[in-house]
Amino acid sequence: MNRNSTRLLARNPQVLKRLAKYMAQQCFRNTVLEDYHAGITPYSEAGDYSDVFVKTPAGEIPWSKLSRLSDEEMKTLMIDVVNRTYLLLRTLFDEDVGSYLIRTLSQQDLVPRWHDPE
Repeated sequence: MNRNSTRLLARNPQVLKRLAKYMAQQCFRNTVLEDYHAGITPYSEAGDYSDVFVKTPAGEIPWSKLSRLSDEEMKTLMIDVVNRTYLLLRTLFDEDVGSYLIRTLSQQDLVPRWHDPE
């Protein structure tokens, strides 16, 4: 990223918003989280999952009290997120590639179906 790219980011909130969405997609969404999310979501007749329980050998757990990620899964997710964030930061601060990314974001939204940050 060069000075022109830095100025563009500082002066154009739309580019910052697009960068935030792109970072979230690249550093969080496209991680092992996708594997964890790929399972079956329970049906809730109540709509708020207050009627959903997970049956275990130790008894039933209400959905609202259920830990959805194990400690090992959380550790794996965070390692993946940190590695992807590091890669994106290296890309962003590369003078040529980072500048290209910022120029691209000034011209188009790379994650157009996502809501803009507030």
